[in-house]
Amino acid sequence: MSRSRLASALPVQKAALVFALVFVTVGLLGFVPGVTTDYAMLALAHDSHAELFGVFEVSVLNNVVHLVFGVVGVASCRWVGASALFLVLGGIINLLFWVYGLIVDEESGADFLPTNPADYWLHFGLGLAMIAVFFATPRLGTTAATDPHLPHSPVE
Repeated sequence: MSRSRLASALPVQKAALVFALVFVTVGLLGFVPGVTTDYAMLALAHDSHAELFGVFEVSVLNNVVHLVFGVVGVASCRWVGASALFLVLGGIINLLFWVYGLIVDEESGADFLPTNPADYWLHFGLGLAMIAVFFATPRLGTTAATDPHLPHSPVE
């Protein structure tokens, strides 16, 4: 999003962009040795033992999902409706990952992502935050007819 486009963007678009850039950043950092501890143990999926910041379990699949989700979020910022959809669906998806982490047995075949309690609660907080921002940010532009502070001509 260009600077002039960002300046004229509605709050929902700006908020979606912030979340999207966080996802892209996290996805990239998951591939950086040092930021990701036990980087040599980074695996494709569940059997990974690498941890982002030494706290959150990550895998190649996990990092790629964050990158793709972030890129989709950045692309959504061009449109108000898509930005709002990114926030609310992203929030729901994160809440579903929270539930998934709480109920899936780590030894079962259904456990395809490396997760730990820090991951579960991060998904919970992120999901709530995205949904809260969806409800808190205006999705309609301000016009002279709806804003008493903008000059407008009287209706005749």
